[in-house]
Amino acid sequence: MTLLQVMAADDADKVLLRTTDDAVIAAQLADRGITFDRWPVVDNAADTASDALLAEYTDRVTELNASGRYRHIDIARIHPDDANPEWPRIAKGAREKFLDEHRHAEDEVRFFAGGRGCFYLHLDDAVLAVVCEGGDLLSVPAATLHWFDMGTRPDFIAIRFFEEEDGWVGDFTGDRISEGFPTLDQLLAAP
Repeated sequence: MTLLQVMAADDADKVLLRTTDDAVIAAQLADRGITFDRWPVVDNAADTASDALLAEYTDRVTELNASGRYRHIDIARIHPDDANPEWPRIAKGAREKFLDEHRHAEDEVRFFAGGRGCFYLHLDDAVLAVVCEGGDLLSVPAATLHWFDMGTRPDFIAIRFFEEEDGWVGDFTGDRISEGFPTLDQLLAAP
């Protein structure tokens, strides 16, 4: 389920809004300059090769990139691999890379073709936790303070849009704010 939980930046226990209504989510995010959209989901996306998956979304990607702004479009995948004894270490390392507050010089645009992840947007006096699942498109504007949690068992496929080849360069703030907010797993477990 797609979920938006808005919390006070100085008190994560102060929940200002919690909703799974796509229209409310889109409106709340739009009011803050964040783009949220829903695209159809391809059946068996996890089993579809990246090139074939990009081909499935050609029309949507072309429309989103009509200006030609995004010169590098790729797919990021991470799936549980319980047969690999290194999987717990790999998953932990992948997750920890994004858990600290940072910003980017360009927009962070992601379409979740499958699985889930949570973007935490630190906007003035609020933190918006946006749990994205298959079908969700989120565009975080450049310079927006945020962090990302893929959960303790990472599993997602995301089409990523970059202006520059090295588009994911994080400018980490050093602020430990993320440690005081519920994780993706905790958000999903909450009533």
